[in-house]
Amino acid sequence: MTKSKEDHGIAIGIDLGTTYSCVAVWQEHHCRVEIIHNDQGNNTTSFVAFTDDERLLKIRLLPIQRTMSLDKMLWPFKVVAGTHDKPMIILNYKDEEKHFCAEEISSIVLAKMWEIAEAFLEKRVKNAVIAGLNVMRIINEPTPAAIAYGLNRRTNNCVGERKIFIFDLGGGTFDVSLLTHKGKIFQVKVTTGNGHLGGEEIDNRMVDYFVKEIKRKKKVDISGNPKALRRLKTACERSKRILSCAVATHIETYALSDGIDFCSSTTRARFEEINMDLFKECMETVDKCLTDAEMDKSSVHDVILVGGSSRIPKVQELLPGFFNGKDLVYDNQSSVGIKVYEDERTRASDNNLLGSFSLSGLPPAPHGHPFDVCFAIDENGILSVSAKEKTTGNSNKIVITNERERFIQMENALENGNLSSKLCSEDKEKISSAITKATKLLEGENQNGEIDVFENLFERVIGKFDF
Repeated sequence: MTKSKEDHGIAIGIDLGTTYSCVAVWQEHHCRVEIIHNDQGNNTTSFVAFTDDERLLKIRLLPIQRTMSLDKMLWPFKVVAGTHDKPMIILNYKDEEKHFCAEEISSIVLAKMWEIAEAFLEKRVKNAVIAGLNVMRIINEPTPAAIAYGLNRRTNNCVGERKIFIFDLGGGTFDVSLLTHKGKIFQVKVTTGNGHLGGEEIDNRMVDYFVKEIKRKKKVDISGNPKALRRLKTACERSKRILSCAVATHIETYALSDGIDFCSSTTRARFEEINMDLFKECMETVDKCLTDAEMDKSSVHDVILVGGSSRIPKVQELLPGFFNGKDLVYDNQSSVGIKVYEDERTRASDNNLLGSFSLSGLPPAPHGHPFDVCFAIDENGILSVSAKEKTTGNSNKIVITNERERFIQMENALENGNLSSKLCSEDKEKISSAITKATKLLEGENQNGEIDVFENLFERVIGKFDF
């Protein structure tokens, strides 16, 4: 990648994703792959914006890969049939009408990845997997995923061939693959998936749900208002991310349409109910992959989760259940959920959950990136658990109290199939919302000043349970 001949063997790897794209380089002194961030410290969105004066890559628009009948009314550009019926994108750029094919748009993103790599390495990059550079090799997606998590070096507990299952649920597509590893050879056995299942589809489900709620509550139909739909979709995507680490959140969009403000709440239980058929479809695809490979799930040694949508708690609940409790290997994530249990059972999920919290702002790194967790008990017997990531100094903590433990038990009971089946959706949402509010009071600094509010919420919630 340098101007000299000595470095000509070094290469970068580029992942062109539906929602985000990233570039990586192998760091020999660390013996691992390092993800290179852009100048804003993030992955680069796979979207290109054309303004009157410039072309931007950091403004997120709607992806052109989605089902046209679903999203074309939201696109800020036109798509027409070109030569040999090839789709062509028409837009205005610097006061001129421009025609682009999808490959040209993708090449703009790829070129940006090239620039990011050169800025990071401070060297001229010549070897990669994009046009204009020396294409050294194009490899199937599951293989770099397995290498990135160090599975090519994990041979202690496996004699002979190792079987690896890759579950890749991204922003726009869903792919599952089964590959084998022996020695230095990775071989993809089976790959299947759905090109229109991912975070975008989940967001669209939430948008449809709230469009109906707005119509019911505000007597306004925004289904034909592209600007309002885009703003609502942004709010839904934000709430989806929050619900990966919280049981409830709020949707707030001011002056959404005709000066109407829309504020609503949603819970993780409601989110899962809206998208449950999509989650089940994911599991059916997993089963199909194993069936096509003529392999029993018990023979799989490692299960790797890739893609932002794989962080959805329901996905992380269903997948281990399918593989009979097998531990999962997660992808490069910038936050980690920490759960505090009590008891002595072998499987963590079989013990009593005392509480949980999230440590965010971490540098994306392969599975096994270390951080410190400290348990402390004060003179009153109150347990506090803290976590800290050394390189960034980011930290967070939780204090375990009797009240908090009871609310955690209530949350677990609310998600339990037996109790959940006895409650209607409205009751479950009200209970979950009350739990969230009461928990926030416990976490706040002014607990004494709001004790009456807390006790009221506590009584409202506990009345629904038999503890």
